[in-house]
Formats: sequence, C-alpha cells, structure tokens
Amino acid sequence: MKFLDQAKVYVRSGDGGAGAVSFRREKFIEFGGPDGGDGGRGGDVWAECVGGLNTLIDYRYQQHFKAKTGGHGMGRDRHGAKGSDIVLKVPVGTQIIEEDGETLLADMVEIGQRVLLAKGGNGGFGNAYFKTSTNQAPRRANPGLPGEEKWLWLRLKLIADAGLVGLPNAGKSTFLARTTAAKPKIADYPFTTLHPGLGVVRIDAREFVLADIPGLIEGAHEGVGLGDRFLGHVERCGVLLHLVDASQDNVVDAWRTVRAELEAYDEALGEKPEIVALSKCELLPEDELATKVKKLKRAAKTTPIPLSAVTGTGVEAVLRAMASAVEASRAENEESRAATATRIWQPIYRDRDDDRDDDDDDY
Repeated sequence: MKFLDQAKVYVRSGDGGAGAVSFRREKFIEFGGPDGGDGGRGGDVWAECVGGLNTLIDYRYQQHFKAKTGGHGMGRDRHGAKGSDIVLKVPVGTQIIEEDGETLLADMVEIGQRVLLAKGGNGGFGNAYFKTSTNQAPRRANPGLPGEEKWLWLRLKLIADAGLVGLPNAGKSTFLARTTAAKPKIADYPFTTLHPGLGVVRIDAREFVLADIPGLIEGAHEGVGLGDRFLGHVERCGVLLHLVDASQDNVVDAWRTVRAELEAYDEALGEKPEIVALSKCELLPEDELATKVKKLKRAAKTTPIPLSAVTGTGVEAVLRAMASAVEASRAENEESRAATATRIWQPIYRDRDDDRDDDDDDY
C-alpha cells in the first residue's frame, strides 16, 4: 500500500427535497383541502476515524463526495425521506483543514470519532403547511434549501511514541530495521527514505511505536525538501531520537542544523525530550570517536550514546533510554487527561451509627 499523507477533497451535502402542492380529491368530499407533504432533508457529509488505516491513498483516486438529495414531498401528507449520508473514513492522526490551508476544523485522534463536515439542506414545506383560516387552499410550496459545498485538505500526522530525526543518510532506516520488524529501504545515499515509516519496538517487556521520517536539511521548516510535511509526523511523539553520523567531519554542526529546524518549525517540538546518539561508530577508531563524543556532549549538554545499528553496539542502551522517556511521557499525558476530565457527581453516603451519635449529642 502506497503512503500518502496529504489529499484535497471536495464535499457537498445534499439539497433539501421540494414541498408538494396537492389537494385531497376523494368522492363525496367536496372540500378536501391541501395535503401536500414536506420535502426531506438532504444528506450530510461526515468524517469518521477508523482503525486499520495508515495512509490517505484512497483519496488520490476519488476526490469528490456528494451526499444524496432529500426526497420530495407528495400528496396525502407524505413527507420526503432524508437523503443518504456520505462518510469519509480517515486514519488516526488525520487533520481536516479548510481550503486556505490554515483553519483547522478537526483533529481525528480517537477511533470512532465523527465530525460533521457539511450539513444537508432543509426540506421545503408543502402547501399543507401554509393552510390558514383565511387561505384554506394555498397553491404554494417551498423548494428545498441547497446543501453546503467546500474544498478541504486532509493532512495525516502519524501518531507514534518516539520519533527518529537526523540529517539524510544518518542511519535512521538502518536503526528502524534493526530494532523493529519494519523493512524500510536502506542504501548508501541521501534521501533513500522518501516516506515516513512505523515500527513497534520491544525491549524488557515494554513496547512502543517508533516513527522514521526522511532526512531533514537546512530550511526544512519552510518546506525545503518537503521538510515541513515530514516534521509533522514527529510532532505528536513523546521523545525524539536524534541520530548524528559519526563519520561526518563536524558532528556539532550536524546536530545544530537539525535542532534549529525543529525549533523553527514548532517551539513545542524543540522542547520535547531528546536522546542524542552517534551512529555508524564502527567506522571510527576509538580515540577519534571519544573526541567527537566530547565535542557533541559540550554542545548538546547531554552525553551522546555511541551507536552502531550494524554491529548492535549501544542499541539496547538507546532503546532502554527511549522506553523510559516514553513511559514518562505517557504518565504525563494521563495526568493531564485526568486533570481536564469532567468530574462525575456522586452522592456521599453517611453511616447510620454516625447519625445516631449526632442525635445523642443533641440531647
């Protein structure tokens, strides 16, 4: 299945059905009066968050979604049926944005969440609605109201516990393939990874979801190299693993380039917990590796972990550090949800013995 994280769709709700002009025509009934029914309401357009999806590729082949028109009113006071709804099924993490690309309509983060995108038009009144004491035979009926139509952007931001960031060809996909069952493309040239990938990491009876994004370059937060779309996939992560290629001449500049892009894209992204690791350490002698570790430690204010996804050096240490950070992030999220949750009123039950003691004190 191909990966697509952005799509533009056209949605239109159904028009309301027209009211009917009709009169009762029956034998032996001279003045039957109006009996035109009302039109039915047009169908709505909904977006629903479902499981089992991780791409928006379905919306590349179909971009137009139109709900059905409401049924027209008929004689004998028969009202029209409501038009059928249209439901757009989107994966978890999808954002629905107005055509301007800035106004956020909904953020689909829970399975089963439903959002109304376009409301169907109301049905028109039949002539029976306009009957009065002074106008007992109205010959007018309303047409149904038109439905809503709009263009929308669907933007998918993957939901993962941890994210991999770094410059191109820093060893991110190799690390993902080493620690998970994912099979990303691995090659010795920049931008081997063109689409984000997910994998499940298991370490010490703990597991978390790891997201790998294509490499970031200078100006990524402004859209250079599609960097702004890639950064959105790690925006929801609880911890970031920053891989720096140890074979580079200046590891400090490489670390600062990615850090600057993270902070420029979103301040909250720059404040997320970060684990720094020097990848491809098997290519360097020990003395040169120790020198680069010291330089990077001085700049990052944290001790980088020497890592080799090929030989397995430092892999378990990195995974344990990430698992601990993920657990702390989950606990923090649970506390924030509990703090914002609405309290449910419950009655306070008192023991009968306490009531008797209170009565005895009164005497």
